[in-house]
Amino acid sequence: MSKPTLKTRNQFKFFLPIQTRWADNDIYGHVNNVTYYSYFDTAANSLLIQKTNFDIHQSEIIGLVVDSACSFLQELSFPEVIEVGVAIGKIGNSSLKYELAIFKQGQATAAAQGHFVHVFVDRENRKSTTIPNEMRKILEQYQFQCY
Repeated sequence: MSKPTLKTRNQFKFFLPIQTRWADNDIYGHVNNVTYYSYFDTAANSLLIQKTNFDIHQSEIIGLVVDSACSFLQELSFPEVIEVGVAIGKIGNSSLKYELAIFKQGQATAAAQGHFVHVFVDRENRKSTTIPNEMRKILEQYQFQCY
């Protein structure tokens, strides 16, 4: 299996700092692989909440994760402050593909990277729904920068 092309900080416009927790480490002394997905989820939703004013409790639509992946490139551990870069890889009619990368402080290349796909559905009936234009316009400003 070949190594993916490393994502770099300059490809992202949104970063969320996260303090690793004692409970994030596994028996091997590093952050467990499933925790990386939690960091991705937290950062992607933080972009929506902070930049589009998405109300996770009251909005008529919600984003459901339908696909995700992560490549683990360097170990993370407690205690460490990481920064999760979030960019929009693709905006569909009802879906968003986030490009994500976890950076150690001061590092230019990712320690882990991957993607996350949200499909937006009606909160009540769970049927796919169009991403609102106002949200779409804001998220276009965070498109992934390919170099």
